[in-house]
Amino acid sequence: MTPFLKLDAIACPLPLANVDTDQIIPARFLKRLRSEGYGGFLLHDLRFGADGSRKSALSLDDPRHQGAKILVARRNFGCGSSREAAVYALADFGFACVIAPSFGDIFANNCIMNGVLPARVSEADIEALLASPQLQQGMPVKVDLEARHITCGNATYPFDIAPFARTKLLNGWDDVELTASHADEIARFVAGDEKRRPWALPVRPAAPRAK
Repeated sequence: MTPFLKLDAIACPLPLANVDTDQIIPARFLKRLRSEGYGGFLLHDLRFGADGSRKSALSLDDPRHQGAKILVARRNFGCGSSREAAVYALADFGFACVIAPSFGDIFANNCIMNGVLPARVSEADIEALLASPQLQQGMPVKVDLEARHITCGNATYPFDIAPFARTKLLNGWDDVELTASHADEIARFVAGDEKRRPWALPVRPAAPRAK
């Protein structure tokens, strides 16, 4: 994954709470290959009618927010099922960060695994962000993962993220790479454990005799 350090981009408001993963991407689209892309189905049933015609005026389709890489939503975003395709749809649409007061736990973990930052802010701060003229007008918002704060206009808002998730995003690591970053400590533990518990070592087969 690409390391996530700072993001300076247009933010798109989505003033809805409890947006579940079936709303983020309806189940009927999950048969598609990942390589085909899921971005076109993001929030499909909130944006389009059964005949494919647009039925809403979500900010995703507002010209002022075209090219947005930051989504600003209300509490419990990504609740519901564990489908990772919900994050695929967000990432394929272009979002690299979602700001909300809370997230579905599995959804947040899936975000981290796909290089998308789930930034948790307070209820008061999310309402201030959603109401800000800068956000409404499609002006850039700055997200700094190293400092863990969001800047919108003249206001700065702190956000929370689990330390291990922050480390993975800052370095662009997946779970294997995170484990590999502790290779020296693991090697020292193994060497020490062999001395402390020699009886626990596996029995290795004897080398074959030379003919």
